[in-house]
Amino acid sequence: MRAVTLDAVPAAPAVTEVDTPRPEAGELLVKVAASSVNGFDLAVAAGYLDGMMEHRYPLVLGKDFAGTVEALGAGVEGFAVGDAVFGVVMKPFLGTGSLAEYVTVSAGYGVAPLPEGLAVTEAGALGVVGATAVDSLNAVALAEGETVLIAGAGGGVGSLAVQLAAARGATVIATARPGAQTDFVTGLTGTEIHVVDFTGDLEAQVRAIAPDGVDAVLHLAGDGAQLAGLLRQGGRIASPAGLTPDAVKDEDVTVHPIMADPNASTLTALAEQVVSGALRVPVTATYPLERAAEAFTAFTGTPGKVAVTRS
Repeated sequence: MRAVTLDAVPAAPAVTEVDTPRPEAGELLVKVAASSVNGFDLAVAAGYLDGMMEHRYPLVLGKDFAGTVEALGAGVEGFAVGDAVFGVVMKPFLGTGSLAEYVTVSAGYGVAPLPEGLAVTEAGALGVVGATAVDSLNAVALAEGETVLIAGAGGGVGSLAVQLAAARGATVIATARPGAQTDFVTGLTGTEIHVVDFTGDLEAQVRAIAPDGVDAVLHLAGDGAQLAGLLRQGGRIASPAGLTPDAVKDEDVTVHPIMADPNASTLTALAEQVVSGALRVPVTATYPLERAAEAFTAFTGTPGKVAVTRS
């Protein structure tokens, strides 16, 4: 099968031919219709996870997937060949990813039925960013009437977090670059979003909107310690980007490191929101699998999500 692979790290991803995987006990073999590029994939290619997770070469990249069940491993229940599914590859090692024509995934974790009305391209871009956005907002327990600063609002996680935070009735302050990125962020919801320029005096801009500081921060980009300094006393910051409590000096601020949990319940709830129109997966660029290397190049600087389709 064709797949986006690495023979070593750091290295540039390339489309090569590798053996089609076979499902082990408890696994599904999924014929992939769509996937997407995430920051995680770029981090793997750059070698940032070398020594942190086992790498199996040739290493097939990719976390998100949407497609149809092609075969079942021994003992699988609840799924049948031909079922439409989507989700996130969740394995304790790297190497059997979803930027490929086929992928094997656990039937018990990281996969959910693909509902009618959810396009495969959207589903193949939803899992990682959706679960990360939901878990980040839940970690800070964002409530109606609170003010949240979302740093990195133009990215995949940020673009969903902005929508989900606004739906909770929060006042959203979003960081974005002036121009097209700001236009993208302000167009994500039907409610007012305060956009601040992260290339300028961020503190002055945020304090002009929230003089006493914000209630919560989502650290998806930028300097986490600096962002924590924009919280009010007792504020909360969620960070999928590596911020730890040790890096924040203010003891009145609570830091929540985030490792997203794309369980079936979260995936199903996200899918239902997309189908209902309450949530939009902003896929702004799509590449066929054979041009996946271009998708990696486009990832930096492209707002929203970059999708990769089978053909």
